[in-house]
Amino acid sequence: MNENLFASFIAPTILGLPAAVLIILFPPLLIPTSKYLINNRLITTQQWLIKLTSKQMMTMHNTKGRTWSLMLVSLIIFIATTNLLGLLPHSFTPTTQLSMNLAMAIPLWAGAVIMGFRSKIKNALAHFLPQGTPTPLIPMLVIIETISLLIQPMALAVRLTANITAGHLLMHLIGSATLTMSTINLPSTLIIFTILILLTILEIAVALIQAYVFTLLVSLYLHDNT
Repeated sequence: MNENLFASFIAPTILGLPAAVLIILFPPLLIPTSKYLINNRLITTQQWLIKLTSKQMMTMHNTKGRTWSLMLVSLIIFIATTNLLGLLPHSFTPTTQLSMNLAMAIPLWAGAVIMGFRSKIKNALAHFLPQGTPTPLIPMLVIIETISLLIQPMALAVRLTANITAGHLLMHLIGSATLTMSTINLPSTLIIFTILILLTILEIAVALIQAYVFTLLVSLYLHDNT
């Protein structure tokens, strides 16, 4: 195959116009809603999963932190559906783009940090200098803690980008090997194809886990500042 290994990560265009915005807006359309008093099994299961996830993330928060519950639940649903749709053949995964992940991570992190400085500035500043620090080490620790604070959104975005990209590249390589071996050795093709199926199952789990990890870390940053 002469296809570029990174061709699937190029942002698609329609008539020369970027189609990433349409792709980002598509996942919310797949979330089913009900206008009836009694829901079907799909809606009931969806509501149960949302309540379970929100309860697990919001248990540690106070009243002010729980005002973010709708945003965090929407975030985990969006990332999970985007990751899962990206596993479909000939599809584009927006979460493989570092720019998009930074666009999600930076505003959420900045909102949590600003809220912490507004509500309890003493506790926020205390994180920069642990209690009992020797006087000669104070300047160095302040610099280190400042860098660790500023690098948090970058770590969020890079973690999500790296995990999703690595999985897609591995699936692409094994899929290409399966197609190549199909004309050479059938038993080897069956073995590689079995590995590809197992990897696909693993990637489905990774897509959901990474959505949960991203949202959980945002929730922890919020907890530290409320």
